[in-house]
Amino acid sequence: MTSLSPAPSSLNGILFAVAGAAILSVNDVAIKALSGSYALHQVILTRSGISLLVLLLVMRLTGGFHQLRTRRPGAHLIRVSLVMLSNITYFLGLAALPLADAVAIAFVSPLVVTLLSVLVLGEKVGPRRWTAVIVGLLGVLVMMRPGSGVLHPAAVLVFLSAFTYAATHMMTRRMRDSESAATLNFYVQMGFILVSTTMGLTVGDGHLAGSANPSLAFLFRGWIWPPPADWPAFLATGLAVGIGGLCVSQAYRLSEAATIAPFEYAAMPLAIFWGLVIFGQVPDATAWAGMALICGAGLYVLGREGVLRRQR
Repeated sequence: MTSLSPAPSSLNGILFAVAGAAILSVNDVAIKALSGSYALHQVILTRSGISLLVLLLVMRLTGGFHQLRTRRPGAHLIRVSLVMLSNITYFLGLAALPLADAVAIAFVSPLVVTLLSVLVLGEKVGPRRWTAVIVGLLGVLVMMRPGSGVLHPAAVLVFLSAFTYAATHMMTRRMRDSESAATLNFYVQMGFILVSTTMGLTVGDGHLAGSANPSLAFLFRGWIWPPPADWPAFLATGLAVGIGGLCVSQAYRLSEAATIAPFEYAAMPLAIFWGLVIFGQVPDATAWAGMALICGAGLYVLGREGVLRRQR
């Protein structure tokens, strides 16, 4: 008789995904808290420096620094670029949106995977999954609130982030046989350090600062030395990315994306909780409707993928 319980690798992948989603939700809280006073590139440089120390420690304890050797520098360059685009657009959007709204829009990524499978891989998608994609995109449209007279640019940024996030995990799956989770994340953090240092040297003096737009202000604000009261937030974002990023990368290395992705939705109730407790933000009726459409459609697509995979 065939067992219905998940394989050990799948179960481990699920546990890593849930842990990663919970830990990375702390990163979202810390970034949003810091976005009103600091420049994005200053936060990213500090975060990546702390995260890099975590990764080096993990490497030291799990096989040594030979893991940094790679025969796929081109693939790393593509993946690092996708991760940076996804993070930058997401955090710029997060600076101007309620936490739960930003997380909900970001969860359109499973629907993006479906679109990419057709456009890039030439796979066939049935009418039920196309319907779910349309419903999810409708949910994004609801959360962009076009009826308010203007399409919220921050929501568009988070929507763009979902595309690059989906592509990132496709790259992770393709690289999993030759690259460890620590190696994947090491090169990502090195990319962040390089880009944020360059930004700091060119615009860190604040000569482009002054925009009333929260996203642009976050991007071009001048660097300042943080008071001790803000150090825990910087430490939290660094540790969360270092540990949470390892968990998520390991989850996608151990299990199929369609198995792992639904468990990342654990971040949605956490975002609502943190938004209420930390920022006093309660989603309104429009936000709830958009969240329901996006999350419902995404979970349906992922569930449908599992059914189709078992039928093959």
